Amino acid sequence: MRPILAVLFLLLAACTEGVPADGKSRVLMMGDSLFGTHQLTGQSVGHALERRIDAPVTDRSVIGARMIYALPISGSLGIKIARQYRAGPWKWVVLNGGGNDLWFGCGCGRCKGKLDRLISPDGTQGEIPKLLARLRGTGAQVIYVGYLRSPGLGSPIEHCKNEADGLEGRIAALAKQDPGLTFLSLSDLVPEGDRSYHALDMIHPSPKGARAIAGRIADVMQGR
Repeated sequence: MRPILAVLFLLLAACTEGVPADGKSRVLMMGDSLFGTHQLTGQSVGHALERRIDAPVTDRSVIGARMIYALPISGSLGIKIARQYRAGPWKWVVLNGGGNDLWFGCGCGRCKGKLDRLISPDGTQGEIPKLLARLRGTGAQVIYVGYLRSPGLGSPIEHCKNEADGLEGRIAALAKQDPGLTFLSLSDLVPEGDRSYHALDMIHPSPKGARAIAGRIADVMQGR
């Protein structure tokens, strides 16, 4: 691996939290930049969730993380989402992922093969069901969070809508088979024409968007 890439992976991994030794945190977050954006400024989804539920959240998400990643060093640093997991007294695991696999892996075009590797049409096979089975096996309840949608204002991810819908439809179908697994869609979160939920890149959440996502997660946890 080129030195500059190794340094980049180290910098990204440095943004993840270790598991607190006191065991007070009962919420673990894993995923990609949907959660990782604004970590350094205290305005991420995880920070907002802590404020909403008034309890500590351990956020191990990494910007750029994928479900499928072959390089060993990237996996150990959390670029492979499954490797972000650490054992703990988790009541909830809040998870997202798969978007980078489709965007970087196949450019959100001709992605059926990659989509099937993530999760099969019946939801029983693939990297995502395998990880979810592992997480549910710990006894934790799992919330799988979907992605923001473009407000129709020139976002680079507008052409990924069909692939996102396909991915999330399969995960939602899987969640219906397990009462301890919730799929939380964000497809209706952003009003058409409203830029305020996105950062300047029109891909990642703004602080307002992060707060809105956290609010929906908190509602699931609190049974609303």
